[in-house]
Amino acid sequence: MPDSAVQEKALLDKPRLTREQIAQRAAFELPDGAYVNLGWGIPNLIADYLPKEITVYFHSENGILGMGRRAKPGEEDYDLVDAMKVPVTLIPGASFFNQADAHLMTRGGHLDVAVLGGFQVSEKGNLANWKIPGAKGSGGIGGAMDIAAGAKKLIVCMEHVTKDGAPKIVKKCTYPLTGLECVDTIVTDLAVIDVQPQGLVLREVAPGWIPAEVQKLTGAALLTKGRVPEIHLR
Repeated sequence: MPDSAVQEKALLDKPRLTREQIAQRAAFELPDGAYVNLGWGIPNLIADYLPKEITVYFHSENGILGMGRRAKPGEEDYDLVDAMKVPVTLIPGASFFNQADAHLMTRGGHLDVAVLGGFQVSEKGNLANWKIPGAKGSGGIGGAMDIAAGAKKLIVCMEHVTKDGAPKIVKKCTYPLTGLECVDTIVTDLAVIDVQPQGLVLREVAPGWIPAEVQKLTGAALLTKGRVPEIHLR
């Protein structure tokens, strides 16, 4: 096995953030008072990790504004679920409305932040998150396209590489696109990366990792601005 392949395998075996820790780190990106939509998968975990000192009004496409954390066992009310049909709680001031109005909020640019999962993100911030060519069970694009285009800021939460070790952050997406140049920040199990006009800027790395190691598992060039700190989870 070539030395480069041995080194890459060793990196793939290193500890990295869990899905819950990715969600926790992404929660720190949400500003106080923001209207926020959470996508499926890792983003759906974020409400459970919101810092106590801020209030965020989570929006759901099925017609809720003001969701709180997910319901704990014994708290479930199956008339009160998010768009993934996960039982949720409410915060004071929450409201309900028609699903059509929920989508109008998205398309009208009323979301301060959206957090979506991703299959690929390009160095220009293009997002592919709804279909893997050849994979069984892929559905339609749904509301992801409207969310990606309509949110004032878009964060993508995902693992840094596929199960086979292929980079999910790439120079150019090869999967069907959800949106063009729409991603602002990427939070993975290895790093926090900002999409800026000059390229992808590595802001933080997972504990125990260094920028050069993250770069080896990234399919596009990463820029740095001085020392890159480790991700800190409170």
